[in-house]
Amino acid sequence: MKRLLIAIAALFMGVQLQAAEIGDDGLHKAPWMRDTFKDLAEDLEEANAEGKRLMIIIEQRGCIYCKKMHEEVFVIPEIEKYIEENFFVVQINMFGDVEVTDFDGTVLPEKDMVKRWGALFTPSIYFFPKEVSEDAVASQVAVANMPGAFQRGTTLSMLKWVAEKRYEGDEPFQKYHARRLQEES
Repeated sequence: MKRLLIAIAALFMGVQLQAAEIGDDGLHKAPWMRDTFKDLAEDLEEANAEGKRLMIIIEQRGCIYCKKMHEEVFVIPEIEKYIEENFFVVQINMFGDVEVTDFDGTVLPEKDMVKRWGALFTPSIYFFPKEVSEDAVASQVAVANMPGAFQRGTTLSMLKWVAEKRYEGDEPFQKYHARRLQEES
């Protein structure tokens, strides 16, 4: 029902919501995702050069929660625009074989890197600081991790909390999100 209301509202406003296409690997391919060599140090450098934050999204074929995010959340114009303007997004296939190079130089297939990071859910989204040491493991230096599917408001709050470096302050994400909800009502 909620999806229908969003679609109707989008049509009324002259905006077309279009979910990401499905790639050969069975994963959603949003236009804001980057096709890289999956070398996190290089990806971080490129993100910084563009004035964006590095965001890694781990997904898997057939994931109903990934589908929900791509069809109901990421397609909301405000969220899609915010991602495009603020984040350099690299997709990792939870069961994939493409090699990933972690910040510390460890090279593993996607499926083994995901195990190394301890990611258990899809989607799992990791957000990184602008500077990461050469001996760092991605899961240990991420400034935030968003495991699973969330609604529009929580997702947008997380994106803003990271982009605005709110994690450096004394307001934890949960309080930041609650305050934003209060201000919007």
